[in-house]
Amino acid sequence: MHGIIWKCIYLLQLTRTDVLMEEKIITDGKYRYIEVGEGTPIIILHGLMGGLSNFHGVTEYFPKKGYKVLIPELPIYSMPLLKTNVKYFAKYLEQFIEHKGLKDVILLGNSLGGHIGLLHTKLYPEMVKALVITGSSGLYENAMGGGYPKRGDYEFIKKKAQDVFYDPAVATKEIVDEVFATVNDRMKLVKTLSIAKSAIRHNMSKDLPHMHTPICIIWGENDSVTPPNVAVEFHELLPDSDLFWIEKCGHAPMMEHPDEFNEVFNAWLTKRNF
Repeated sequence: MHGIIWKCIYLLQLTRTDVLMEEKIITDGKYRYIEVGEGTPIIILHGLMGGLSNFHGVTEYFPKKGYKVLIPELPIYSMPLLKTNVKYFAKYLEQFIEHKGLKDVILLGNSLGGHIGLLHTKLYPEMVKALVITGSSGLYENAMGGGYPKRGDYEFIKKKAQDVFYDPAVATKEIVDEVFATVNDRMKLVKTLSIAKSAIRHNMSKDLPHMHTPICIIWGENDSVTPPNVAVEFHELLPDSDLFWIEKCGHAPMMEHPDEFNEVFNAWLTKRNF
């Protein structure tokens, strides 16, 4: 269990919502989301806390290619504790798709977002045309680090945040400060633990062989959070998947190498006629 706590803490640093992205957020009833472009819908699923700005490259690139890009803000830290789990967020996504009147969506998920996308695709396959996962949880939930987070130890948190990326410089002071604040927020830590337990309960290894939705796997060759063997296992278990590697890249390809990530994603969509 210690390890999965650190996995979730790793994901916390991928959760910034910058001012520019905030200006584009639409509030529609209980939903808050970004929507850009027109065409086939691509729904992006972020990790813990927010992370809408992590996919800025995708929201800039794909509307020009004839896609509507949507990023719903998942209520990860605003739901009651009993609803703070992967299955509830998969259901929340289903409700969002229904609310928007979308069909044949393409899902793109990083880390926890990939796990939510996988579970949603299992539960509602008729809604999903294709799924893209990168650094996804769902298979590898153990042995992820040593011990519980050291609250108050800024340098320890900084090192853990840097470990997420191939280039430690990507872990800016802003990212480290965000992780440090979260680790020292008791309620967020409690909900992080709830998500961690949920991720373990919803291991997808037995489900993947029965999922026939086309799935694109884009992985950093140097991912230390969900190592490369996890991507290989996803590829082996999924009946209709393609696996692509990004060199000199850690856990967040869309942040570390946005141009290459978009090119790989777009080429796959073209090849699959999506």
